[in-house]
Amino acid sequence: MPTRTAEQRRQAERAAYDAYLAACPTRKLLDEIAGKWVSLVLVALGDGPRRYSDLSRRIAGVSQKMLTQTLRVLERDGLVRREVTPSVPVRVDYSLTPLGESLRALVAGFKDWAEANFDAVDAARADYDARTPDLTIEPGGAG
Repeated sequence: MPTRTAEQRRQAERAAYDAYLAACPTRKLLDEIAGKWVSLVLVALGDGPRRYSDLSRRIAGVSQKMLTQTLRVLERDGLVRREVTPSVPVRVDYSLTPLGESLRALVAGFKDWAEANFDAVDAARADYDARTPDLTIEPGGAG
């Protein structure tokens, strides 16, 4: 049997990923990148590098703990670059990597869709709730 090259092995491994399977590692990645804070951070960084405090002000409602955790996950996954500039006080800037930019382009579409279609979704929810009062779904119930 002929020996496969490293590139052929990588292609075979990629073909084996199936996020519908519970044990597939891409399922965990999808779970991570689908979070609301991840998408908002990626879109906010789309305008260029930002300091932590800028991100915190831009993304209303995110706690310090969640923003820090989100940035660490994104940095670990290779989506965000953290650059420390020695100064007094120390300056830390966050920016998108090329991999992060490729994901931001997709996530920005979801954000734009949500902003453009919220009124229609809200009306559909009200209609559903009026027709089925005992089956009302709490906000965030589908995720």
